[in-house]
Amino acid sequence: MATHFFGIRDRIYSYRNCIGRVAVNGEGFLCPVDVALGANDVAYVVNRSFEYRPDGLRITKCSLDEGEYLGEFGSGGEGLGQFVWPTAIAVDHDGNVYVADEWLNRISIYDGDGKFLSCWGKPGSGDGELNGPAGLAFSSGNDLFVVDSRNHRVQKFTADGRYLEQFGSFGNGPGQFNHPWGIGLDRDGQVYVADWRNDRIQKFSSDGRVTSFGSSGSGAGQFNRPSGVCVDNDGDIYVADRQNDRVQVLTPEGRFITAITGNAGLSKMGAKQLQANSDMIRQRALALVNDGGAWERALSYPTAVKADAQNRIAILDMGRYRIQMYEKSRNATLN
Repeated sequence: MATHFFGIRDRIYSYRNCIGRVAVNGEGFLCPVDVALGANDVAYVVNRSFEYRPDGLRITKCSLDEGEYLGEFGSGGEGLGQFVWPTAIAVDHDGNVYVADEWLNRISIYDGDGKFLSCWGKPGSGDGELNGPAGLAFSSGNDLFVVDSRNHRVQKFTADGRYLEQFGSFGNGPGQFNHPWGIGLDRDGQVYVADWRNDRIQKFSSDGRVTSFGSSGSGAGQFNRPSGVCVDNDGDIYVADRQNDRVQVLTPEGRFITAITGNAGLSKMGAKQLQANSDMIRQRALALVNDGGAWERALSYPTAVKADAQNRIAILDMGRYRIQMYEKSRNATLN
């Protein structure tokens, strides 16, 4: 559901489908924290799991349109190809999958089928060192931007881990961060960072200009711990406003357009689970009667948002263990 407070109303966001359900492994997610969109309608989901369930740590591969489970890879641990506290995921121009681990302070690389290829990164605060890597995003030249969260900066590397440059420092002034998290790039190569504890989005242009959007709160254009940001083909900005249980949409200039608060139905994975459990069918039916389906539709702690080339919007709904998919279109009568 898209809830308008005020703003620009020529964009329409239509709910498409839902993907996922609760599962320690196999068909579903366990504490999903990020999603990456690959080629051929494939999505990769980071399952952070819980400390008492290391068997739930993995990357789930699924299809966007059909919502089908396509497999999983990775596992809990400190060995090669394993992770302890995975935070973020991105796919490079060759289809390889990169996963950040804030405990091991490294980036692990897999091919599109989940075969481990290599890893790089070491802890510290020097050039090229990491302390809590979070958001990942590739540039058009296949360089990797890494949100170095506890160092309060963003670093740029080649795909094989060679350090290139950095920007940011601790604080709340222009270009400063307080535990930044998500990151996204637009078609012009401008970098958008979800400045988590400063409750804002900062945009960095190639010529060094810094623009800031947002402030603390729950109103239109305000944020409460924004954790993800992306930009679509039109330049519109999407912010996973985690603690406000919504995704806010802004114009390229930062003006509020709308807020997506959730409109999900039952996923294919969820339907399979229900068919095998009559008690769950009865419980869901009772819940639908009690609140008209409001709980099932709503977003709960959305942590990431991604847009693809077709202007489809994937919202990782962490609190409901699923992805909600939307499609953007224009209202021709308002153009």
